[in-house]
Amino acid sequence: QVTLVESGGGVVQPGGSLTLSCVVSGGIFSAYAMGWYRQAPGKQRELVAEIGRDFRTNYADSVKGRFTVSRNNARRTVYLQMNSLRSEDTAVYLCKWSAQWGQGTQVTVSS
Repeated sequence: QVTLVESGGGVVQPGGSLTLSCVVSGGIFSAYAMGWYRQAPGKQRELVAEIGRDFRTNYADSVKGRFTVSRNNARRTVYLQMNSLRSEDTAVYLCKWSAQWGQGTQVTVSS
């Protein structure tokens, strides 16, 4: 059984930083790309960043230059470093591995 557990969310002021983590249990972690998505109230879920098996990365235009995705296969973990946070980054952030989703972690950017 595969499980994904996100952590690191919280409340931060505009301009602040947070680092999210997603640990994957079960399965062959290195075999799949990992993705970070987010969903704000009343909005569709959107891809934020992804990192492939070859460590190539892809970002949504709205976060380019501010967010960095990375993975540590030995730790079965993917990270999302978020800098220069804005109010519009407020959302539940979820990780995806293969067809599996985590439960999400809330990020709130507010003064």
